Amino acid sequence: MNAEELKRLQAPLKEKYREQPESATITLNANGKIGDGISCKVETGKAFIEAGLHKATGGTGMLACSGDLLMEALVACAGVTLQAVATAIGIEIKSGTVKAEGDLDFRGTLGVSKEVPVGFISIRLSFSLDTDATYEQMQSLSKLTERYCVVYQTLANGVQVSTSLNKT
Repeated sequence: MNAEELKRLQAPLKEKYREQPESATITLNANGKIGDGISCKVETGKAFIEAGLHKATGGTGMLACSGDLLMEALVACAGVTLQAVATAIGIEIKSGTVKAEGDLDFRGTLGVSKEVPVGFISIRLSFSLDTDATYEQMQSLSKLTERYCVVYQTLANGVQVSTSLNKT
């Protein structure tokens, strides 16, 4: 896909969202089913993923860890966003890799220390690209990827989350 094809693809959507702002708000969702033992089967667009405890919290390591899934979501979103931005601004990426690393202190998760936060302490996102882009183009690509990556922005800026628990 080139910049013109991308613009042609997105132009009607952008126009619709300008004219009908309410049509730009959609709800994405994920569904899961509580599984055997301590697990949850999560339905993705392509398959079911069975998530369980990380080895550091007593899991076997045979099931997906939700923290790993979060890192994978960040890599997927950032990779797609980077490609779209590069296409839009005319930067050719011959090949590349995306890596997300997140640090967790499991003392918080396991309730060993109330002073240790539950969740990621820090997350690092990196790209290694085979491209002829200039330093200035790479800086622009980085800033625009951060700006338009949904998962990155959600993690970096936070979002209000609410929970409900109902009996069936």
